[in-house]
Amino acid sequence: MSDSAGNDAARRVYRPDADHHFPDAKLNQVLEFVTTDEEIQAYLEAQNINAVDRMRYNDHGAKHIEIVRNRALCLYDLLKAGDVDFNGARQQGLEEADEAVIIALAATLHDVGHVVHRDEHAYYSIPLAADILDRVLPEFYGAADAVRVKGEVLHAILCHHRSETPLTTEAGVIRVADGLDMESGRSRIPYEHGGRGINTLSSQAIERVTLQQGESVPVMVEIAMTNAAGVYQVDNLLKAKLEGSGLEEQIRIVAVNTNENREQLVERIEL
Repeated sequence: MSDSAGNDAARRVYRPDADHHFPDAKLNQVLEFVTTDEEIQAYLEAQNINAVDRMRYNDHGAKHIEIVRNRALCLYDLLKAGDVDFNGARQQGLEEADEAVIIALAATLHDVGHVVHRDEHAYYSIPLAADILDRVLPEFYGAADAVRVKGEVLHAILCHHRSETPLTTEAGVIRVADGLDMESGRSRIPYEHGGRGINTLSSQAIERVTLQQGESVPVMVEIAMTNAAGVYQVDNLLKAKLEGSGLEEQIRIVAVNTNENREQLVERIEL
């Protein structure tokens, strides 16, 4: 994949909420299909009813999915540039181009279980996503390869839940990318409706997330936060997603408090 988000002294740098074009033909075909499919889009909108409207939790709807999918593909691009092996597609005998397809589909469908309940939603996502994949995959694959891609996508969906252990790099990417959607915009709706839980308040403190090539590791994640509440997002949520992902040695996370008042309990965190 090429870097379509810009370069900084020949280093790939991504603002992961921007639109990026990935030149992989199969990936782009799949993305066009899922982003215009009526049933999938209906699920993405419905996911927020339980999460936001009923439980005053952070966004888990269409915008969250768009951000997670984009960040997952950015992670994929950076990890590939760092020669990290993606074993999911490879061990299934699939093509290299299918790695990104697996990631994109898993990112798109990982939270559909929210239409049932937020609690344990990863497990509800599996049968719902399986039904959707049975309809989508025959558009792009023969029967045998569709089964293999389906299995890898479902594995990645399941393993975004911290109680499950990713067995593939593709699944690890989904797990980490899910934790990287932490900027203040995600908590706007519950905050405006009076939500003041730690997830909402800590997300309000995150100003910016940037992905770029690291100097000693393939991926550097830089997080700018405006006050110490952001520590919860970084240490309790993102760190927990990174641990057990299989990518602990490939990703470095640096969070910096950018509050100009200098009334800071925390100035810098490195994971």
